[in-house]
Amino acid sequence: MTQHEHETLLSDTKRSEGRMALRNNVAAASALADAVRSTLGPRGLDKMLVSDGDVLVTNDGVTVLQNAKVEHPTARMLIDQSTAQDSQAGDGTTTTVILTAELLQNALELTERGVHPSIIGRGFRMAWEACESGLKEIARPMSEEQHLQAVQTSLAGKSDEGIRAHLSNLAVEAALSLSEEVDGVASADASLVKVVTDRGKQSTASELVHGLVLPKEKIHPQMELFPKGGRIMLLDGGISRRKPEIDISLKVTDLGMLAALNERELADVQKRVDAISALGVDLLCVRDGIDDDARGMLYTAGITAYRRLERPDLELLSRATGATLVHEISLAVEDDLGEFSSLSETNWHGVNHLLLVGSQSRGLTLVVRGTSNIRIEEIERCFEDAIQVACNLVESPQLLPGGGATQMALARRLRRHAETVPGREQLAIEAFAAALDSIPRILAENAGLSPLDESIRLNAAQDEGGDWIGLDLFTGEPRDMAEAGIVEPLLVTRHAIEGATEAAISVLRIDDVLWAEQDAQEPDWKTDDSDED
Repeated sequence: MTQHEHETLLSDTKRSEGRMALRNNVAAASALADAVRSTLGPRGLDKMLVSDGDVLVTNDGVTVLQNAKVEHPTARMLIDQSTAQDSQAGDGTTTTVILTAELLQNALELTERGVHPSIIGRGFRMAWEACESGLKEIARPMSEEQHLQAVQTSLAGKSDEGIRAHLSNLAVEAALSLSEEVDGVASADASLVKVVTDRGKQSTASELVHGLVLPKEKIHPQMELFPKGGRIMLLDGGISRRKPEIDISLKVTDLGMLAALNERELADVQKRVDAISALGVDLLCVRDGIDDDARGMLYTAGITAYRRLERPDLELLSRATGATLVHEISLAVEDDLGEFSSLSETNWHGVNHLLLVGSQSRGLTLVVRGTSNIRIEEIERCFEDAIQVACNLVESPQLLPGGGATQMALARRLRRHAETVPGREQLAIEAFAAALDSIPRILAENAGLSPLDESIRLNAAQDEGGDWIGLDLFTGEPRDMAEAGIVEPLLVTRHAIEGATEAAISVLRIDDVLWAEQDAQEPDWKTDDSDED
């Protein structure tokens, strides 16, 4: 195909190729990193996000990125990587974006010196493999006390000190309560913690309830509660008069026909209630509605019922009680039922809440309290990060030093490793080390210290005292991070560096960007009956 034909096909497309495409992608990544750079570390600053009159103040990097209106595909790729870091590790989102941008910036400088992007990508992979080995050497087993310290470190810079300490204690308590062994491996599922809000009190009054709290009240005020427990059925549907599946018309010639039809419908509802009662059900929770006729029948049968529960709440009840979600009452068997230890109700600001403690002892509820909606949302975000980190540490109880110590130690290792690598990959490994060096520099800068001076001091301190010497940003002095209680989960740092490496290599492989200058349009099909082609 000739060049003219190429230009004709791409007439409605803006195109950037080669090094220009890389420059544009790196510029987008750097702009995104600059937006969150000042939030890194315990002395990081907050961002105010304003959209359609709504105001959000946060220090959480992923929250800033997710609320940003970004069009560039490379920037969207970094935001997706940061979101993945948040969902899997609960921390390290800002670090991931900054590392990716630094890797790309250093790679661009190498391409300006004539190094091919494929060679840089190969060197980055070699550097990551060396980092993975280095992380295993630096990591130490976690003690019981350090579990809390690691969670507190993950919340550094978010909210105020009092609420950080309070939420860290609640998160560790929740993680230990949810801990269980499967095939000899400990694990804790953070999704088993439900969050409900109670506005009007101080944030430090937030509490962890051992049980599931749902903003629901029983459908009949005289239905009994079960403080000593009982059996529960979960119904993925409702109990009401059945409606025909097709549109039909009835011709009534006798008033007795309506009475007979009503009796048949009531008999059908009674049959379903009797089937539930025959299984020995004490508590019934349904996804849809329960009509007035069924409500009276359930009360007479001694069954307490709650209606219109959301599907996620039913799934939480299922995991807490061992009950199986039933789709059709006639098909339910006794094995589908679950057990609960107690059922009670409480009232907050005029709204009734049920409190159920499951037999599996797995359901937990965080009651988030705050004086305003903005404050409550901030507490929710902090606890979400804290519980994810706390649960990950149950599964992988390995720690690394904070304060930029890990990144500095890895950079020192990479520079020594680069000397053993022949070829231009050596330059890429050194560029990777320089990107890791950016983390302690930015931490120092955000704390009001000299980035260059602190980086040199930290390098010298590690040469004398070992890999666990990091920057104590509150005193401005290098010290042992284990003694300072500034520790981070191995999983967080490992995932952040690996994710940044993969994202940077993906961007480096792009050498052609095509932008459509107009939206796709529908073809103008002929609507007549002519035989013309």
